[in-house]
Amino acid sequence: MRGAGARAAAVTPLLGALWLLGCGPRRSEAPVEAPTGRADVIAVHSEGEPGTWTFAVTVRSPDQGCARYAAFWEVVDPEGQTLHHRRILAHSHVDEQPFTRQGGPVAVAADQEVVVRAWMHPDGYGGQALRGTAGGGFRPWSPPEGFGAALRAEGPQVEFCAF
Repeated sequence: MRGAGARAAAVTPLLGALWLLGCGPRRSEAPVEAPTGRADVIAVHSEGEPGTWTFAVTVRSPDQGCARYAAFWEVVDPEGQTLHHRRILAHSHVDEQPFTRQGGPVAVAADQEVVVRAWMHPDGYGGQALRGTAGGGFRPWSPPEGFGAALRAEGPQVEFCAF
């Protein structure tokens, strides 16, 4: 092979090897078989380095406008005791499902296990979450009833919904 095709064929194995060695962003997807009626976190993409990660979180939610919408996603510890980051969503996403929004910096180590979950206004927590590490990826996890409920009052709060 010659030209662009040969170069692409030579580069593809190299990119795959770099990915396996951990030299690249992490993306974890968790297809949800049936919607929960709440805000479900279905993918997390992490980039950066320990202490300053950027998370791109994909949420699927049954938004109906400001009366019912995914209001934020957050990163918490596996015990539901510590809030590491909260990304406020300033509007509903009725016509954009699922949707992805970035947030950070998330001050966790590459191997520090965390939970990424979302909150649905006015229903609260209860949708699918992802659990894992920024450096190693995430897997689906269903938090137990009441998991980390006290954290709702911490961190930045939803002040308004634009539409």
